[in-house]
Amino acid sequence: MTGSSPPGAVVAVVAAALAAALLCPVVARAGRPAPLAESADVAGRGWMLRFRLLWCGCAGLGAALFVGGGAAPAVGLVAAVLTWVVIGRAEPPAVRRRREQVRRDLPHVVDLLAAALRAGAAPDAAVTVVCAALPGPAASRLASVSARLALGLEPVRVWESLADDPELAPLGRTLARAQASGASVVPSVERLADDLARQARADVEERARAVGVKAALPLGLCLLPAFLLVGIVPLVVGLLSTLSL
Repeated sequence: MTGSSPPGAVVAVVAAALAAALLCPVVARAGRPAPLAESADVAGRGWMLRFRLLWCGCAGLGAALFVGGGAAPAVGLVAAVLTWVVIGRAEPPAVRRRREQVRRDLPHVVDLLAAALRAGAAPDAAVTVVCAALPGPAASRLASVSARLALGLEPVRVWESLADDPELAPLGRTLARAQASGASVVPSVERLADDLARQARADVEERARAVGVKAALPLGLCLLPAFLLVGIVPLVVGLLSTLSL
């Protein structure tokens, strides 16, 4: 074995890992179609996820060349795998903005849904009214629920599937429990609307308090020069003048 063998082994290991990563998505797509929600998230992914394989290869190769020696292939493979996992868990900005928008819209959606149900509308008709009145990310997710209810699918299973949505899970669980028990959904949805409204107000107050805390340091840095010039510098100049006399 020559001294150039470890870098060659490193390149081989990283290339094999990249090839396996390239093959895995193809096999997964051939096995089953991706859900609509997953396809929407993939479409909104940022440049880091689009060049995920490139970053993994660069990280693995760089780590292996930095370490060198017999441990280089293992270190390179570990670095590539860690980079793959970290980038995969990173939330793209578009997905984060959509998630935050759904969370902000949810109290209004549930409140309007409670009003429609209280007026005597059926759950599927109430959801349709809400989607038309409050267009947005939350309404687009509820539109599929309305379509499945209109097709005559079992309401309990439809609402249970909505409970799998991270943001709309409270609404899905509430309606699924009400439908399974046979009780009226109006009181449950009204209680949920009140709870979400209180939580939204608490979140706004918490963000307002956080703004005050975060602004303390910049304001202090801005006021510090003025304090030094107005309070400290005249005192020091006066003391020096007294000592010189």
